Amino acid sequence: MSAACHDNPAPERGVATGLRRIALIGSPNAGKTTIFNQLTGLRAHTANYPGVTVTRSEGMAHTPAGRVAVEDVPGTYSLSAMSPDEQVVVDLLDGTLPGCPTPDALVVVLDATTLRRSLTLAAQAMARHQPTLVAVTMLDEHAARGGRLDLPALAEALGVGVVGVIPPSGEGIDELRARLDRPQDWAEPPFPPPADSEEQTAWVRSVLAAADYHAPRPDAATRAVDDVLLHPLWGGVVFVAVMFAFFQTIFTVAAPVQDTLQRGLGWLAEQVADHVGHGFVGAFLSEAVIGGVGSVLVFVPQVALLFLLIALLEGLGYMARAAYLMDRIMAATGLDGRAFVAMLSSFACAVPGIMATRTIGSSKTRIATILAAPLMPCSARLPVYVLLVGLLVPSGTRWGPVQAQGLAMFALYVLGGLSAMVSARVLRSTVLRGELVPFYLEMPPYRMPRLRSVLLSSWSSVRMFLRKAGTIIFGTAVVLWALLAFPTRDAETVGLDQAHASAYVLEHSYAAQLGRAIEPVFEPLGFDWRIDLGLVGAVSAREVFVSTLGQVWAATDPEDPSAALAEATYLDGPRAGEPLFSAPTVVALLVWFVYALQCMSTVAVMRRETGSWRWPALALTYLTLIAYAAAWLARLITLAVTT
Repeated sequence: MSAACHDNPAPERGVATGLRRIALIGSPNAGKTTIFNQLTGLRAHTANYPGVTVTRSEGMAHTPAGRVAVEDVPGTYSLSAMSPDEQVVVDLLDGTLPGCPTPDALVVVLDATTLRRSLTLAAQAMARHQPTLVAVTMLDEHAARGGRLDLPALAEALGVGVVGVIPPSGEGIDELRARLDRPQDWAEPPFPPPADSEEQTAWVRSVLAAADYHAPRPDAATRAVDDVLLHPLWGGVVFVAVMFAFFQTIFTVAAPVQDTLQRGLGWLAEQVADHVGHGFVGAFLSEAVIGGVGSVLVFVPQVALLFLLIALLEGLGYMARAAYLMDRIMAATGLDGRAFVAMLSSFACAVPGIMATRTIGSSKTRIATILAAPLMPCSARLPVYVLLVGLLVPSGTRWGPVQAQGLAMFALYVLGGLSAMVSARVLRSTVLRGELVPFYLEMPPYRMPRLRSVLLSSWSSVRMFLRKAGTIIFGTAVVLWALLAFPTRDAETVGLDQAHASAYVLEHSYAAQLGRAIEPVFEPLGFDWRIDLGLVGAVSAREVFVSTLGQVWAATDPEDPSAALAEATYLDGPRAGEPLFSAPTVVALLVWFVYALQCMSTVAVMRRETGSWRWPALALTYLTLIAYAAAWLARLITLAVTT
């Protein structure tokens, strides 16, 4: 797999053509992406664990003499590619990446605290005979831990220019920016580094000696914390506690804001329905826009808090520890810690999670991770879970200090995570059988993340959620509203008063015809045609299920569709008059959404990353079958327990 330049369009017009191109290369977690953000003013995602940048980013840097195009590529320890993301770097430097010209110059970013290892990458870069500049980062941390480094002596030993940079504070960025103007004037090493591995080793030692390099002492605080967090027993206990607190916080902190938003949108829908002159327009605005899209927007507080907490854990450096800790468990599934990093990324969205598998060297392990990643509980499931858990567990229910709704959410996330691992084990034991590739992962020191970085990272993800609400969800809501509203019959036509006419129109709409056509398929799960309609809409994006229910019940109760859900009953058949959202039905719905692959964006990226429709088709088939069987079984068990 290789990423084409047109897959990552330039953020600013004119960046991709007619400008000198500078590529930033460096090992994971060396500060490369932070330098890119400082130079370009863009907001590429950074985090305190390796493997975040899985695609190339491009931006424009203003220099004293003009401007240059700067490219941020995936982190790599070597230019001898062992994984798809490292191959992207090599292809870019070779000029074989489709649509991407060879960079005019290279800036090699080296971490001062790991300089001995990083110099190998610098040697490989200089051996390519392209203008090369070295940017040394983490100098403040290196000095604070007793390290020593003479930058002018390092430049003399390497034979190329060296700039000291402290990316978070911006120190050294102006000097680096100024040097980008004339790469043709950069110094070149009089003798290229040796290609033989043993002689290279000797070259690294000589460079370090010439630069008076003393490695920093180990971070005592990091080591002390890691003694607990990486312990086989206590590390696992802490991990479970962190995840448990994670979901308790989401419900406890965000719920009041969500309630306020819900009341505000309900009031707005009522005002629109009452005061917009044209009945057709008023119905569209109150039911399609506010009842549809608005029913998803009320979950923005939970989604924002989810992304904020993830960004905080990433910035602290805990995610790398979680990946290392989980490597023992992942090995039992036929995967490794790199796969866990990809699955952690899927907590936000399966799309970047699947793209993060580019760091995995083994093709079979990578495909198994791609097929299992959709089972990880993503942010798109959060609105569905919050809605259904709210119907299942009364608000305010507690078991001692534990919030019951948060506990139910935690259980759903655990179920999704365990199911992903079981799925991977089955795949690695059958169609994707093969040996495990050795796993290595750099443990970064703990760092207090900058508030601005955390907020920008979480806002970027929230903005993606809002963009989906304004495009996919809005488009689906408009189509669904039309299906619900036609064929139009007003109160006079059907001979009913206004209170009963809306229910009549709903039951005789095109949407009802569609829902009733598939109702026999889902009847064993306890779903009626209105729920089935939500499942159809959720094929485009899971959140659409919430907006669909909001529209369906807004058509009969625009003032408070959420309350109408709790009071809904079956309309006909042997269950007519019985509660629709009973515990067995809600549990079946929750289990369905744990397993069902209802996200076309995920299917599309699976196709792109695997290069075939074979694997997405397999995922769609097996996950749909599992979702149906598991939901049916969950309903039977709940019926047995509650009756």
